[in-house]
Order: sequence, then C-alpha cells, then structure tokens
Amino acid sequence: MYTEKSISSLHNIIRDLTEIDSRLNEYIDTTMWISDPHGAGDRFVSILKGRFGLVWRICYEALPKTFSKEKIYYLGRIIRKERYFEDDVYRLDRQDIISSLIRIIQYRVQNVRDFDEIRININKDLKHVLENLILNYPVPDIIYENELIADKIISSLCKIVKQVILGHLIVLGDVFDRGDEPDMIIRILNQKDIKRYLTFIWGNHDILWMGASAGNQSLIAEALRITTRYDNLDFLERIGINISKLKNFALSTYSGEITGNFKAKQDASRRMEKALSIIQFKLEEQTIRNNPEFNMESRLWLNKLAEMLKNNNTDGLTDTHFPTIDLNDPTKLSPEEEDVINDLSYQFAISKKIRYLMEFLFEHGKLYHIHNYILNIHALIPSTADGDFEEFSGYKGKELLDYLQHRIKTIGKNYLEGKLQDPRDLALMFYLWCGSKSPFFGKNAMTTFERYYLVDKTKHKEKLLYWGENLLKNEFMDKIMHEFGVERIVYGHTPVDIRKGEKIASPDGRAINIDGGFSDAYLNRGHALIQTPYSLYAIILPTPEEIIHARQKKEPVNLQVETIDNFETPLQVRDTYAGKLLIEERNKLYNKLLEYTDHYLMTSDKEKKTNYTLV
Repeated sequence: MYTEKSISSLHNIIRDLTEIDSRLNEYIDTTMWISDPHGAGDRFVSILKGRFGLVWRICYEALPKTFSKEKIYYLGRIIRKERYFEDDVYRLDRQDIISSLIRIIQYRVQNVRDFDEIRININKDLKHVLENLILNYPVPDIIYENELIADKIISSLCKIVKQVILGHLIVLGDVFDRGDEPDMIIRILNQKDIKRYLTFIWGNHDILWMGASAGNQSLIAEALRITTRYDNLDFLERIGINISKLKNFALSTYSGEITGNFKAKQDASRRMEKALSIIQFKLEEQTIRNNPEFNMESRLWLNKLAEMLKNNNTDGLTDTHFPTIDLNDPTKLSPEEEDVINDLSYQFAISKKIRYLMEFLFEHGKLYHIHNYILNIHALIPSTADGDFEEFSGYKGKELLDYLQHRIKTIGKNYLEGKLQDPRDLALMFYLWCGSKSPFFGKNAMTTFERYYLVDKTKHKEKLLYWGENLLKNEFMDKIMHEFGVERIVYGHTPVDIRKGEKIASPDGRAINIDGGFSDAYLNRGHALIQTPYSLYAIILPTPEEIIHARQKKEPVNLQVETIDNFETPLQVRDTYAGKLLIEERNKLYNKLLEYTDHYLMTSDKEKKTNYTLV
C-alpha cells in the first residue's frame, strides 16, 4: 500500500514531469551576445537601453508591416527612454503607443511561466490595469484619456518590453582597459534584474585585472601601465587607488624628455607609463626565469638592453634614459621601484571597490559556456599548425579549458577568502594574459617592450597563431563540434572590420566572431549576435558619429544586419543543450513513475485475489 510519504513523492514526480514536458515544448528564449566593451561605459549604457538593436528588430517583427521604419525608430526611442514624448517628425498618440507596446509584449510572451515572470516585476500601482491590457481584458477609458495616467502606463509597459524581449545575455569578456568606465559596466551587469539572465565569459583583459587583484605584481604594474597609457586616472581614484607615490617617483626619476613610443597625452601619465613599464618588465622577466616550462625566453629583453647601453649601441632604441636599470643586474628593482610596487600591491589588496569588481568576475565568470549547442569563448581554443588541439600543462581541448577554469576559480576563492596564493597560480595568471598557448591570447608574443623601445617596426608585430587559419578547415571545426558536443562556436577578442568587407560569420555559419571594436580605441562600433526561435543574425551597431548624424538629419539610425541562419521550424527548448539535460532528467523521472505504476498494479492484483478468497 502507498504511504503518505510515497503519495507525496508520486505527486512531485508527476508535477516535475509535466513541467519538464511543458518546458521542452516552449520556444527558446531570445539570446543576445556582445563582446569586448573595453571600458566604454556611457556607450554601453546607451546601447543597452535599446538592447543592442534588439528593440528595433522585435518592433519590426511584432508590429504590422504598415509601420514605417520611421515609426518603428520613434517607438524604439520611447522604449529606450521609458517615457512618452512627441517628436517633431514622427508622432504616434498615446493610445497608439500603448497598443503597440501591448502587441510587442504579447508577441514575446509564450506561456503562463513567462507571464508570471512579468507579474513579479510589474508596477504595483498599476498591476491590475497592466495585467488586463496584456490579457486583452477590458480596461477603463481613463487610462487613454488622462495624459498623466497614460504616461505612467507607457513607462511601465516599456520596462516590461525590455524584460520580455531578452531571455539570455552572454558577454564574451574584456570589460577592462582602453575606456575609463569598466566599473560602470560591471555594476550594470551585476544588477539583480540583469544578472539573473547573464552569462559572463572571461576575456584576457579581465584575466589581467583578476591576476593583479590576486597579488601578481607584474600584472599590477601592467594593469596600471595600460590605465595611465589611456589617461584613465579618474578610474583609479574611483576604485580607491592612490597614485601619489607612483606619480612622485615617475616625475622625479623620469624628469627629462620622454622619447619612447608612449601613448598617454598628459605629461604625468606619460612619465608614470614609462616608470610602470620598466617595473613591469623587471617583474615579468623574474616570472619567466622562475617558470621555464612557459618557454618565454624570447621575452627576456633587459639583459639585451643592458648590453646595448654598455656598448653605447643605442641607434636601434627609441629611448636611452633608464636610470633605474642596473646594467649588471637589469631585472633587479631599485629600492624606490620596490617601494612603489609594494604600495600599489597593498592598495589592490585592501580596496573594497576592487574587491566588488573582482567578486563579480571570479564568482560569476567562466572560461567557456555551452548554450543552445553553441560554444561560447572569449578568444580561442589553443591549436597547432596542423589543426590539432595544442597541449599545455598536460591538457588540451575541453580538458584544458576545464583545468584552467578550475585553477582560476581556486585563485578567486583564495583571494575572496583572504588566503595566501600559490606562487605557481599567480605565475599562471601572467601566462594566461600573454602566453602563446593561452586560450585568452593566441599570438606568438606580446611585444610591449619592442613597441615602446625599439625603432624597428617589424619587431612590433604580434603574429597571430593558428586559430583563424584552423577555423577555415572543416576537419578542425568538426573536431571542435565533436569535442564539446556543439554545432557552432561564438568568440570575440579580435575586431572584425566590416568596412573592409570582413564577415562576422564563416561561410558555413559555424564560427562567429562578434568583436566589432566596441570602444573608441578600436573601431568604435561593435556587434551584437541575436538568436530567436526563428533565426540567428548579427546586428552591426552604429558608431556614435553615425547616431549623431542621423539625428541631425532627423532620420532613423541605419542598423546593418548580417543573417547567419533561418530555421525551417521555430527552435524549441528540446532542440537545445539545456533541453538535452531536461530530457535526461525527464527520463529518470519517467522510470521512477513506471516503478510506482508497476508497484500499484502488483498491489492491486494482490488485493483482488485476497478479496476473492475472502468471498
């Protein structure tokens, strides 16, 4: 006989089975990918309000074809601003706006679960009216006739539209460096209403700052060198780094003309950039010598520099003023340099603001992610010239990525718990930043020294290794698909310049690069990849100048779209990697249900026989 406990368990199995089957039959959520924002905070916020072009696309799909591009653009601006306003050229009255927003919401809401998600975040003051509007129930005429009420309805509906049009956001890393507001971007991504549907993949510039925060001194020097190189001193102040000791040292030590290839525009920044470069090179050469397995001996430039200075053989140098380099022991820090880097290291260790940023990266970031049978990484899977996976630390392919992710997570746990780091782990973070076999880098070497101090520009080049070439080989792509159990791969890291005719997707659509040079240090454009139940396409984002130009001409911003795939039948959850896991769970539950059924039938037969005997 069934006990009360077994009946409860049976009810749970039936409930879970029906919920899983319902979920499997739903259409997939809309997923959006972006990559490499590189500290462009204001631009990130501006484009995020329009969901990186997704607002325009959903309006286009959901609204009648009688809607002109101009009207869609106007409606999209209302959604981004979350308020009603009248435009000089394009105008829809409030009732039309409300009707259009409702149509978009209904287009995206598929089931009760979706509607329940809306109800959680709905404006409580207008809860019943908004629910009735979405469900096509009667509503009072006053919501259209009174402008104040209509405006509140419109603002609330705009928030709901932004919520329902995007089910999953995947950011492929590189929040840090170049731009001066990486902290703003992380604060936005860390918001509760965004983080719940966010997947964040580490980029090489994120790894740089994670390694610096964990205590690697050469990476501290490098992170700050890049920051001063782009004159982002306000950012350092915001995260609690006092650079006064560094600044005083740089101004007094490098007081003459700065002739190296330094980028910083402010005089003090240029001097700090040079000071940090020398500290960085000294420290990283120590790491390279202590870790011969890295095979980075070609990066040992300071002994060569010392010989050139000793022999007065300096024609090939852009700069000859190196007062802190001991020609007999060039990797040794001067007492002043040691004092500076120790001061900066201490500040990194105690800064609560840096800890907030790193907590997000270490705890919520990952090295790779599989979503809808799509492999997501920042840069590459290390590979060889003959199209095989490259080995590092005894691992390659998926095993290598899993191994490195575990090591990074361990480093993050130690940092967040205030534990001492293993020197080998800190050295690994340096290698992941700039090593040739790192899945975050993909070049033969990072030629920072050469670009600063050598005249010969042929030595400045950083040779790309085999990733790009291998992606064009069907055998290599098949190897990736089999290794990870996926159908496509999406990555960033290397900007795609569409002005030169470069394509975001490979000819077969299996490899997709969505780094469109987001920050103004690159192409100032950016791409967004969108997957809906019906198609997979890339949106080429406009530059700020193109947006301003369109507004001056009172024209819609021209969004370019690269279609990668259209699906014959709309994709359902059962067609995804998550669906595969759900099917496995469903099968386990179904087998349990069969056990209960068999037990019930056996018990029922026994009871019948017992009753017959008694009669």
